[in-house]
Parts: sequence; structure tokens; C-alpha cells
Amino acid sequence: MKCLSFLLLSAAAAMLPAAAQDAVIHVGHVLAVPGEGYLTGQTILVEGGRIVSITPGYTAPKDHPVIDLKKAFVLPGLIDSHVHITFEGGPATRLKGFEDSDVDAAFNGADFGRKTLMAGFTAVQDVGGGNDSVFGLRDAIARGAVPGPRIRASGRSIAVTGGHGDINGFAPKVMAAMTGGNICNGADDCRRAVRQQIKEGADLIKITATGGVLSNTAAGLEQQFSDEELAAIVEAAHSMGRKVTAHAHGKSGIDAALRAGVDSIEHGTFMDAGSVTLMKESGATLVPTVLAGATAAGWARTDPTFPEASRVKALQAGPLMLDMLRRAYSGGVNVAFGTDTGVSRHGDNAQEFALMVEAGFTPEAAIRAATVVASEHVQMAKDIGTLEPGKYADLIAVTKDPLKNVKELEDVDFVMKGGKVYKPLD
Repeated sequence: MKCLSFLLLSAAAAMLPAAAQDAVIHVGHVLAVPGEGYLTGQTILVEGGRIVSITPGYTAPKDHPVIDLKKAFVLPGLIDSHVHITFEGGPATRLKGFEDSDVDAAFNGADFGRKTLMAGFTAVQDVGGGNDSVFGLRDAIARGAVPGPRIRASGRSIAVTGGHGDINGFAPKVMAAMTGGNICNGADDCRRAVRQQIKEGADLIKITATGGVLSNTAAGLEQQFSDEELAAIVEAAHSMGRKVTAHAHGKSGIDAALRAGVDSIEHGTFMDAGSVTLMKESGATLVPTVLAGATAAGWARTDPTFPEASRVKALQAGPLMLDMLRRAYSGGVNVAFGTDTGVSRHGDNAQEFALMVEAGFTPEAAIRAATVVASEHVQMAKDIGTLEPGKYADLIAVTKDPLKNVKELEDVDFVMKGGKVYKPLD
């Protein structure tokens, strides 16, 4: 299987653009550090895949090709802090879990990764996928075997038996034969699960602190790990240099995870003023995924194959997520852009921006959440998130001003990652 994967992934290299070349980029407007406004009439010098300088005016060294973006609006490559790059939701999703191998999932991920990159997202954090498929894809992209965004991955989420992240809703014999998350029960077993994930290649630890919408079980959306288990997970992860992010919808699970010291909350649907205070006191980051809530609620209303247990939870949680984000942002919570793409369609990630603006963000604040804040959240700020000397030449461009209409980012016109042009401006 590994030989087959290697051969097929190597063949995919034909999809790659030419190797990174030294270049100068003439830009009309550049949002070099989102939150600080545009610089105008600038030249970006790129060498060895990184930015060397950004200077006023248009210069053109004789030995460097020129990329003309003088009529465009340039900003750092976007970062999605919550994706599932190896699968995509839909009516056949539950069946696909039985049909697809890890190799299938990796190749699905290669296709989804290409779509994500072409949509302007040059880095993502994958929080919940098969270890072999997502770690293999992460490493293949990093070595240039296939095109895609930079990936930081948790691999399998850590869950309790029968909880969100386990296999639910099938016959017992079927569930016994399937692998869900990294399942643990009790503090010591949860320490073991954390260490196992790190051993197998996890960049961070993802836990399912509460029930989830898409798990086919009527187990609610509140706390599922005990306080002792949560404390053990955080202690084990932090002692081995890994952050912990918690899928959490219900207030009880959000607050318990924050008290245990998790670094971030995914979703946060039922957080209240007390949860906001806990988040600010702990310094935790919120990854809101409003697009996923809207998508799941849409399925619940229109898809007759949607499991009844999930339908109830989707209709309960989905409509609340926009108000949750409005409450968290106005309360001063640190917010990193994240979509839960894989629930929604890959390549549509930028639809989250309009939802953020509806929740009270300015367009520039929403972009900052997907660049500056997200780069810090995924621990890559020294290399990405802004356009500054020394950082990777990860940048995108659109032909109309996204600060006037953030939906412009739903149709990105130019993509460069690491000095390679993946999508040239027509």
C-alpha cells in the first residue's frame, strides 16, 4: 500500500508549477500586515521562496522576472484553522467511511488540498482525520510531491467511548470493526492516548470535549470528558510540547475545557458571558466555524438521509453560531478564522468571511483573523501570516478591494505559495 501511495503521489507531481524563482512583484495595494491598512505602489522582492524586501515604488532588477499586480489588491495567503482535508460531507459520507482506505482518503485530500490552495488558503490546520492519510498528505505537500496548503495536523481526535469522535449509530459488530478517534476512558488512559498521537506524528492534540452535531447518537452537546480526564490530557500534551484544542459546543464542556487549560475552543456554540470571561482569563483562542453550523442546519432541513439524531442537534446548534461569534467578538475574545471545511465544501472556505462581518467584524478584522491571528494560533507566525522580510512568499491577490466587499475573497485571482505561482492573474 505504501509503495502504491508513493508511486501515485509522485505521478501527481506533474500538477505542480515550475520551481520557485526569484522575482519582483509590483503591487498597487498591499495589505502587508492586516490591521494596519494598505501600502500603495510597492515592490516585493522574492528570493529563495521568501520575501527579501517590500519597498515603495516600482523597481525591476535586470536578472529577476517581474510579476505585474499593479492593478490588484495583495494580501498574505489565508489560513484556515479548522479543516478536515481528507473528506467532504454529503449524503454518502457515512458510507464512504466503509468504502475508502487510507490511500483513498489521502488522494481525496490531495484533490481537496489543491482546491483549498487555489481558493487562496496557503495554510490550514487539520483537526480530526486518519493518522496515516493526513500525516502522509501533510508530509507529501511539505516535500513538494503534490500541490496544497501547508498543513498542521492533529490526526485522530481523542474521544470517550460512545462520544463524538467515536463510531456511533451502526450495528455493534460493525462498530467493533471500525476505527474512530483515539478512544480513552479515565485519566491514565487519556494520558496514553495523547502520547500515542504524538508518537504517531501529531502537531497538536484535538479532543472532543462535548457531544457533536454529526455524530449519530442522541448524546446531546454537553460535556463528555470528566474534569480529571481533561486535566490529564492537557498536562500530558503540554509536557510534550503540544497545544490542545477542544471541539466544544455546550457551555459545560467549554468551561470545563478552559478550566483544564486547553489552548483553544472549536465552535463554542453555547458559550455565555461567563465562558467569555474564562476565555479571556486563560488566553484561549476561539475558532468559530459559523459556516459549518449553517451548512449542517441546511442539511437538516433538506437532506432526507441525514440521521435523525444529527438533525435534532443541527437544528438546535446551527442557528446559534452567528450570535455566539457576535457575543464573543464584542466581548474581546481572541478569534482565529476557521470553517470546519469538510463539513462545507473544500474551496468554499472564504464564505466564512461574510458571516464574520455579519457578526460585527470589519472586513480587515476578519482578514486579520485569517492571517495574523491564525498564524499565531497554528504556531507558524515566524513564517506566514504577514508579508514581511524573511517570511515565506505566500500571497494572494484580487482585482477588487476586499476591504470594501469581503466577498471578493470568495474568488481569488492570484495565488503564490513559497515563491511559486499556482494561479496566475489573467
